[in-house]
Amino acid sequence: MTLSDNIRVLVVDDHPVVQTGLTTMLHSEPGLEPIGEAKTGVEAIAQFRALRPDVTLMDLRMPELTGVEAITAILKDYPDARIIILTTYDGDEDIYRGLQTGAKGYLLKDADRSELLAAIRAVHAGQKYIPVIVGAKLVDRMSRPQLSDHENDVLKLLAKGKNTQAISLTLSVTEGTVKFHITNILQKLGVSDRTQAVVTAFQRGIANLNL
Repeated sequence: MTLSDNIRVLVVDDHPVVQTGLTTMLHSEPGLEPIGEAKTGVEAIAQFRALRPDVTLMDLRMPELTGVEAITAILKDYPDARIIILTTYDGDEDIYRGLQTGAKGYLLKDADRSELLAAIRAVHAGQKYIPVIVGAKLVDRMSRPQLSDHENDVLKLLAKGKNTQAISLTLSVTEGTVKFHITNILQKLGVSDRTQAVVTAFQRGIANLNL
């Protein structure tokens, strides 16, 4: 805390309009003080180290490093960092990875102003802030069979449009191994073919268009 007792907030988002809107809103709220902005994961880490904010609002998908990667790097050096993920992505895998990394809160960008302010104050006070809908998706994600690292790699390559042969060459495994992983992926995702698997991967946040 500063001498003025303001909660110092770092805003991390790669969309200028969103970044400016958040900063303007924070400026207008008594007790909150936006102290810096970043538009990439790399900038977020540098700004955090330089400014040591009380609370950080972190987007998930950004250039250079993702929000999850930036959070991981920050928490490695500053384990007490209080970070809230603020994103448009509500896939259960996005939520799971974000909170598993160590974020203290997870909010969608369509949240009301009052909810965002409540989240900032709660996290600053040492609490976690997980809305009911986010918590429900997290529970759903944790109840499902988990893909192995190899299965995740295969699924992400499928999402890029790669066929069995191309995946085999990329991962340096046999085509039979790739087919084995795909069979397991279909079973765990509860789908019947590769196209449905890719659609599910995008919906749940296992894969994204920036991969």
